[in-house]
Amino acid sequence: MKLANVRSRPPGAPKTRNKANGSAIRSYLLLFTMLLASCAAPDTRHQIVVSTREQKLALLDRGSVVAIYPISTSKFGLGDWRGSRYTPLGQLAIAEKIGDNAPSGAVFKDRRRTGEIVPANSPGRDPIVTRILWLRGLQPQNANAFTRDIYIHGTPEERLIGTPASFGCIRMRSSDIINLYDIVGVGAAVTIVDQSLTSAIPGFVPRGTLAIR
Repeated sequence: MKLANVRSRPPGAPKTRNKANGSAIRSYLLLFTMLLASCAAPDTRHQIVVSTREQKLALLDRGSVVAIYPISTSKFGLGDWRGSRYTPLGQLAIAEKIGDNAPSGAVFKDRRRTGEIVPANSPGRDPIVTRILWLRGLQPQNANAFTRDIYIHGTPEERLIGTPASFGCIRMRSSDIINLYDIVGVGAAVTIVDQSLTSAIPGFVPRGTLAIR
């Protein structure tokens, strides 16, 4: 009785099949993770209203104001022209959240951490820090917002919060953007208006220090 010849792998030969299988598994896992992320339901519970006139941001939960934060919008004006440094008006939404678990003051360049941490009010420093909520315009009047990289983000220039001081984005203190970031999700509506919060939010009546941070 003859035994069938069995081809064995020479000693030291690379395990190409195992490597290929491992690479394929990793690719499938990455694809599965991306699919899960893309299937996440948009945040319809929360809404953000920004008043450029008052330099304030209101956070709403199911239509009720739960917090008001001081902010800074553009020092150049309002609009959405390509190449401009204006803050856009109208209806937008949070398209991406960037900065999970980054420490306060962590610097971002092109939406990636540089490894540097800048304390608040550091002289001569004005990078994007801490967290980024990247906005996408939903109307013709703000259609360029996403490609213009309009964010709600942290700033080390906290001494200027409450006055128009940005280059188009909406700036917040690091502690405030961390708080807001942890509450709102991708898809949450963002409305930017050149009027008071009282005029922009139906039924809203400021009551002293109502959740003002």
